[in-house]
Amino acid sequence: MNVVLAPYAADEAHSRGRRHDEGGSGHRSQYQRDRDRIIHSAAFRRLEYKTQVFVNHEGDLFRTRLTHSVEVAQIARTIARSLRLHEDLCEAVSLAHDLGHTPFGHAGQDALNDCMKPYGGFEHNAQSLRVVDELEDKYAEFRGLNLMFETREGILKHCSKSRAEQLGAVAERFLTNRQTTLEAQLANRADEIAYNNHDIDDGIRARLLSIEQLREVPLFCRHHDEVLARYGTITLKQQRHETIRRIINTLVTDLIGHSRKMLVDARIETLEDVRARAMPLIAFSPELSAENQRLKRFLMEHLYRHHQVYRMMIKAKRVIRELFDALIDDPRLLPPDFYADAQQYERNEGPAGRARVVADYIAGMTDRYALDEYERLFDPRRLR
Repeated sequence: MNVVLAPYAADEAHSRGRRHDEGGSGHRSQYQRDRDRIIHSAAFRRLEYKTQVFVNHEGDLFRTRLTHSVEVAQIARTIARSLRLHEDLCEAVSLAHDLGHTPFGHAGQDALNDCMKPYGGFEHNAQSLRVVDELEDKYAEFRGLNLMFETREGILKHCSKSRAEQLGAVAERFLTNRQTTLEAQLANRADEIAYNNHDIDDGIRARLLSIEQLREVPLFCRHHDEVLARYGTITLKQQRHETIRRIINTLVTDLIGHSRKMLVDARIETLEDVRARAMPLIAFSPELSAENQRLKRFLMEHLYRHHQVYRMMIKAKRVIRELFDALIDDPRLLPPDFYADAQQYERNEGPAGRARVVADYIAGMTDRYALDEYERLFDPRRLR
């Protein structure tokens, strides 16, 4: 089904384009081209072995960064079609938004940021942009994937002012209080819908959460009651699935309806109107936003701070810190190509350059590779 784009949707005909002009693509739109480059990148493949909450080797049923990104893209495309936004741009941003994430989820990110504080810090969104701009290295004519401006801008959904000053036009909105495209705003909300609900699913299956606990959350309880009223006695697995799918549908429906109302009320007619707003225009209604925040607080308290998850996080942080300390002290421990980069960056930027290459190496690791590298460096029984 062909959808006529809304006048305020992103339009590649008026895009700021690529950093290196490549001309047209023939049978693909420019944002389709971006999506395909992301899918075929090494960083995207590595997401299969990077986890959200659980370490990869703990079980093959838990979400990984790869399955999460696919779920985000699916939700984003559904909403984009309803709002007549550019589906291909939504999909590209959704698939790329986690490319810069470290191993071991947020625990790994926090540890690497702590290590990098003397050298400018580490932000996973900025690292995702660095991956697509610099670290993917397979094209003869340019470094990175040479993505469209709007895709790159959408990947950078958070950014400190100090980092924004370094990144230039793609991060300018963080300095001028302007907005990104509606497609990027939408991908951000789709990310929130996906991770909240798959963390419920994984948390229950890992037996860290129970349905009885989750009934404390009004958003979950209301939909669970609907399931029980309709189906009566069904298995816990069916209860879990039927409840979560209803929550997702409610969130998606509310987001579409409230965002459409906001666009009308604000009299948005062009993309420039979107950019000039002080606040995003893709948003949940106040009522559902409050319920969603209640769910997030519940997950923080009962899942992310669960003692089993906490113990895993502490071990993961120790792995990241000790890897960083060893590699920053002696870059010859890096693989040859990273060691060469570390020497070059250090000549150009001093110690911060060396540290950035070490961070690139660690951030690119999968959970299993990080654990294996830790053993190779610190276990005297491992000679290689």
